[in-house]
Amino acid sequence: MRRVAAPVPTAGPGGQDAPGGPAGSRWRPRRGPGPRRGLRPRLRHPAQVVVAGFAAAVAAGTGLLMLPAAKAGPGGAGLLEALFTATSTVCVTGLVVVDTASYWSGFGHVVILGLVQVGGFGIMTSASVLVLLVSHRMGLRARMTAATETKTLGLGDIRAVVTGVVKASLVVEAATALVLTLRFATGYDEPWPRAVWLGVFHGVSAFNNAGFALYSDSLMSFVTDPWICVPVALAIITGGLGFPVLFELRRRFHRPRAWSAHTKIALCGTGAFLVGGCAFVTAAEWSNPATLGPLDVPGKLLAGFFQGVIPRTAGFNSVDLAALRPVSWLGMDVLMFVGGSSAGTAGGIKVTTFAVLFFVLYAEIRGESLVNVFDRRLSASLLRQALTVALLSVAAVVVSTMAFMVFAEHGLDRSLFEVVSAFSTTGMSTGITTRLPVGLQLLLVVLMFVGRLGPITVASALALRHRVRLYDLPEERPVIG
Repeated sequence: MRRVAAPVPTAGPGGQDAPGGPAGSRWRPRRGPGPRRGLRPRLRHPAQVVVAGFAAAVAAGTGLLMLPAAKAGPGGAGLLEALFTATSTVCVTGLVVVDTASYWSGFGHVVILGLVQVGGFGIMTSASVLVLLVSHRMGLRARMTAATETKTLGLGDIRAVVTGVVKASLVVEAATALVLTLRFATGYDEPWPRAVWLGVFHGVSAFNNAGFALYSDSLMSFVTDPWICVPVALAIITGGLGFPVLFELRRRFHRPRAWSAHTKIALCGTGAFLVGGCAFVTAAEWSNPATLGPLDVPGKLLAGFFQGVIPRTAGFNSVDLAALRPVSWLGMDVLMFVGGSSAGTAGGIKVTTFAVLFFVLYAEIRGESLVNVFDRRLSASLLRQALTVALLSVAAVVVSTMAFMVFAEHGLDRSLFEVVSAFSTTGMSTGITTRLPVGLQLLLVVLMFVGRLGPITVASALALRHRVRLYDLPEERPVIG
């Protein structure tokens, strides 16, 4: 007897989804073997959309920076200079192969500022803002990609999250720009238009942890000026906390008992690294005649505080980084690698990832079978994600550092510092970036791109992809340690 396939409902008038079908699916007739024509491609994984969005932004930024109007001198910028700068801006890093202040024109500076702002928002978040402004609604795909980028667990509140990201960014940037503008105008006799531009540029760069400055020596000229260094440092810390933490603090600031475990971990971890980092840098460089040594005690404390905050992936510097002691470079490597909190403007493997691994170690030493943090149990999948992100990041740093040591005449300390700075999207440099071979500069481009998206993409892909194994293999315990 001939078998007849069960009838499959087709789409209703206008191609609407059938009731009860999975979100984003379409009812189509079953077809035999052979090419399928006229069918829409499957929805790509949101993490892939985020990567493609950042790549498109880098390509667009490269094209804009190659225009003759973007360069201060005659002609246009070369492909490498434009590509490196565009990647550094979109990935809010701050590493440069040309001097930002003198190489780029006013138009080039505007392009850099725009790319920093878009990169700080996030490409899909910025796209979602445009969608909301035009159509006042977001489709399923837009909500999924925005949720992937902003680390939102549900889809219903994406619109509120996107608008909240924009509002929080603009408020902090405006407040920082106001203080800096007043200081530049009254303390350094800058004309008001120039003071406003300096305030806005550095305020946006600080909150987005980008590290771009309109001075060739970054902020070294203001090493003892608290009206410049403190607002910039506070903006960096705020941006590095992450938008989920800022949202929860705004809603439940007076109810710390109601804070989520993520907020508690982010705040405690950030506080510990800030205090430890500032104390470490101040102590290590206190008597260094090339950095903090010539300053008075208040100046040393301010410079130590500022340089302790900067490795949270900001990229500014108020002292000569090339003159730091090797132990300071190593300590900053650790601070840069850890970075800030998730779903913010900072880079690194993130404080929460480091904290989760610390609590795993703590539980194992105590002989506990479960990992508990702030009266909450951490799931096994979360532990695997943290371990995967950390190990992939370590592998990227180690392999890239080895490439630097093979193809460039720089020691381990400078090579490691440059690689970690690029991967963590910090942007600090000991001065060797401009002298690197083209191949290593392109490697830094890849590191900046992967560092900005790698941990986000890996964590999101692991969180959104779930594969069920229908059987378990026999258990065995290899010898550990």
